[in-house]
Amino acid sequence: MAANNRRMSGKKGAQVGSGGNRRRGLEGKGPTPPAEARKGHVKNRIATAKAKKAAGRRPAPKGRGGKSSSEMVVGRNPVFEALRDGVPATTLYVQQFIDNDERVREALQLAAERGGIHLMEAPRPELDRMTNGLNHQGLVLQVPPYEYAHAEDLAAAAYDAGEDPLVVALDGVTDPRNLGAIVRSVTAFGGHGVLVPERRAAGMTAGAWKTSAGTAARTPVARCTNLTRALEAYKKAGIAVVGLAADGEHEVGDLEALSGPVVIVVGSEGKGLSRLVGETCDFRVRIPMPGGAESLNAGVAAGVVLYEAARRRA
Repeated sequence: MAANNRRMSGKKGAQVGSGGNRRRGLEGKGPTPPAEARKGHVKNRIATAKAKKAAGRRPAPKGRGGKSSSEMVVGRNPVFEALRDGVPATTLYVQQFIDNDERVREALQLAAERGGIHLMEAPRPELDRMTNGLNHQGLVLQVPPYEYAHAEDLAAAAYDAGEDPLVVALDGVTDPRNLGAIVRSVTAFGGHGVLVPERRAAGMTAGAWKTSAGTAARTPVARCTNLTRALEAYKKAGIAVVGLAADGEHEVGDLEALSGPVVIVVGSEGKGLSRLVGETCDFRVRIPMPGGAESLNAGVAAGVVLYEAARRRA
């Protein structure tokens, strides 16, 4: 009996299980990520280095009208909308191991369909650095520098086409959406371009491109260092300079100068024309507003005067 007890006491009791960990450890971990996405792999290091080089690339040297700096559009919706609306782009950066949702798939498809846009995979820390910590959501679109024309080019293009120049100059307009809307109106009414100063003015950003609804690809935007001097040069070339002002001496419908070569100067919505620019204008015109509004949005005001100029030229 004692022997039997000794044999029974030597048996093992119940064993604690692993909770399925051993079984899961034997399961596969899915397909192997591409070499570019595997940290430490030589191709991953090459892709990261290319992303850093592209992000840190300096703007190209200025031409006659100069170039803006490159711009980053960040976030899934903004990137998708920029691609959909035809904003120029050179590179689409995609975060490694990104959640492949509908917006990501649509952005990648648009980039592939447009062609000429490089697709670059980059780790999240690199995208954070490129965007200065903005919430990029794994997508960053690089917009190339805009190449501005020279003020003289706008009038020269009109004369080459056998037409009187119709140009819009902006004085203190800082909202890129207004610039884009004015570019769109200039295109619609047969104008020859838009002139903006280098400082304290909106430039051709992705927002301006988007608001222009693609017309920025056909209507040039010129940039000058000093707007007053550029307007004086237009005057010496026989082009009338017409400024929009709420207290203008002429009504827009009565101004004969709009039927000939003309530069229409639009000021900011709040301050209007600056003093020097206002003094440089040959005529200051007002838009009658029977409804009693104090002022119009810069883009709307430009559209009204451009329509009147186009009507007189028809």
